[in-house]
Amino acid sequence: MAGLNVSIAFFFLVIGVCQVLRQLSKRLLSPGAYSCLAREFLRMLLEIGLWGGGFGPDVVLTLLFLLFVVHGASFDGASANPTISLQEFLLLESNLAATAAKLLAQGVGMGMGWAVTKLYWSWELTHFHLIQNLIASECSSSIHTSLHHAAFVEGTCSFFFHLVLLKLWQSHLMYRVPALAATVTFLTYTAVPFTGAFFNPALAAATTFHCSGSSFWDYIQVYWLGPLAGMLAALLLYQGNIPRLFQKNLLYSQKSKYKIPKARMVAQVEGDEMQQKRKGEKSNSEPSGLAGCPNP
Repeated sequence: MAGLNVSIAFFFLVIGVCQVLRQLSKRLLSPGAYSCLAREFLRMLLEIGLWGGGFGPDVVLTLLFLLFVVHGASFDGASANPTISLQEFLLLESNLAATAAKLLAQGVGMGMGWAVTKLYWSWELTHFHLIQNLIASECSSSIHTSLHHAAFVEGTCSFFFHLVLLKLWQSHLMYRVPALAATVTFLTYTAVPFTGAFFNPALAAATTFHCSGSSFWDYIQVYWLGPLAGMLAALLLYQGNIPRLFQKNLLYSQKSKYKIPKARMVAQVEGDEMQQKRKGEKSNSEPSGLAGCPNP
């Protein structure tokens, strides 16, 4: 129980520190620098801090859900995920300079977050931290299946995550935040036995790329190319095109924005036919009526 309390205290401490730093950055930095750098850096610090707690699976999933709820409600749209930043770039919502700045901030935040996590472990507040310090330099790969299957798992998680994100992007915050948090929690629960369920290239690079058991190219394929392919597939399925690359819609017709129900269309056609038929009958009856009238 003491270890759990320490871990939960670490979780909320990281959240609190990041919130304070976020407010200071928002006041001291220009809006552009804050939006591109500070919030991504701090969000990455918070994201990776969760992995330093040493929680059990049930606590990890609970805190992961709470983490995404807190993030969605208070972190000003920061993603801490390179695939989300690239998705915004492909949707023409962010230019190249802003996207590069976000990716840079995510990389710096990743490094700082990992440093803070290792410092926290060095205090050895729980038995887990003592063990973690002993095996930190000799960790094993998080890939516990074949390479192709692992890439497919990470890509599939990324696909469903981005599909839900695109669907709920314009929804009210009250609905979007818990829905995304529940999606991430479910995907994590499903994919953890196979790949660790990162579907975040920056987070994976910080926590598993240095581990033995898989080559650097294996990690690239599973944790970078897999999520990137999943994001592109979700974007193409949702949009029908990739606006930054091509405008032609490959999947959906642009002739009509709203579809007319078939029954209504049939009724409308039948009504037009009856109206035309009545007009025809009226025009035919008028000459015969005039012919029967007596001459004055």
